[in-house]
Amino acid sequence: MLATRIRQKEGMFYFIGYNAADLLAKVQFTSRYYFEGEELSEARLSEHDDVAQFIAGIERSEKGFQRLLNRQKIKQIVNFYETVVAQPMIPGTVLLFTDETLRFQRAGEHESIGHLSEPRGKYLIIDGQHRLAGLHFFQQRHPDQIDKVEVPCVLFDGRTAEFATEMFVIINSTHTRINRSHLVDLYEKVSWESPEKKFSAKVVNLLYGESDSPLQYKINRLGGRSKQEKWILQSEIFNELLKVVTAHKRWIESHLGMKPERCYALVRDYLKGVKDVMQDVWGQNERYMFTRDVTLKALIRVLDDIVVDRKLINDWESERSAKPFADLVRPWAALGKEFRAEGFYERFPAKGQLERVRKIHQRLLDAIIG
Repeated sequence: MLATRIRQKEGMFYFIGYNAADLLAKVQFTSRYYFEGEELSEARLSEHDDVAQFIAGIERSEKGFQRLLNRQKIKQIVNFYETVVAQPMIPGTVLLFTDETLRFQRAGEHESIGHLSEPRGKYLIIDGQHRLAGLHFFQQRHPDQIDKVEVPCVLFDGRTAEFATEMFVIINSTHTRINRSHLVDLYEKVSWESPEKKFSAKVVNLLYGESDSPLQYKINRLGGRSKQEKWILQSEIFNELLKVVTAHKRWIESHLGMKPERCYALVRDYLKGVKDVMQDVWGQNERYMFTRDVTLKALIRVLDDIVVDRKLINDWESERSAKPFADLVRPWAALGKEFRAEGFYERFPAKGQLERVRKIHQRLLDAIIG
């Protein structure tokens, strides 16, 4: 296929006018589902809703990084494709990626124009998934017109999958807002984010997925288990842990070797200690607010306060158990009634969540320091 090679500093990519039918046969649609109820289960699909059927059939893999496909948006795009006449259907470029290194052969004397080989596998779509999904349905409804459509594409080749993920984050964290928890899930894959953010993101992932975590599957994150009760958004607990990591980075480097697994063990044992003491209210979210987001955020702030307690940390490092933390927070057992759902907001009055988290944090801290 004919392509224009573009060089920018050390980077190189290609501009291609791709025949629409050929392109649709070469792309792989991927999507990520990250909110309760957003996954399109088979039981909820209408046999007459072809767009929903298409989305439901898209690969749901851990390698996918795209946002949730929006049925209404696809339908609007298809309608635009069908009604537009003089205006171009797809005036902006679609961004494609393949990890295969493609062969470029110059055409005559032209340095940047030539023939580019096609990948053996399929392209991942970095940007333009909705437009191509709309084109898929346009092709189904108007097969006689599809050969008249060419799609402007920018193609990146010969890089790792992390490169495609990074491009996606760069594009969508600027002019387009994407779910904050979605970005947290991708922090460790992008080269330009801070070490503290990458580190914190890994700790959150461990808190979500490890079988010994008191928060296993309770964090509302990208690709989470849809039928599990969620207690807190991934982005919220990430923000609290990032504060701890940033404030105590030097201590984490010296005591934990800046290893996410060791930091996770510290947070896990602290939460286990809290759970042991507060077992009567832990997870009872219909009757108590102790494992709701406001209190969980306050709990991480208490950890931020006590991590400087050298004796406590020495005891934990020698035992590697939840016991030192349970002993410390034992006075909280008397506070259970204060976290009853009924009257909770009157007991912790505030103008908003930020102020309420501060009040809960202070109440918990006062109980253990006297």
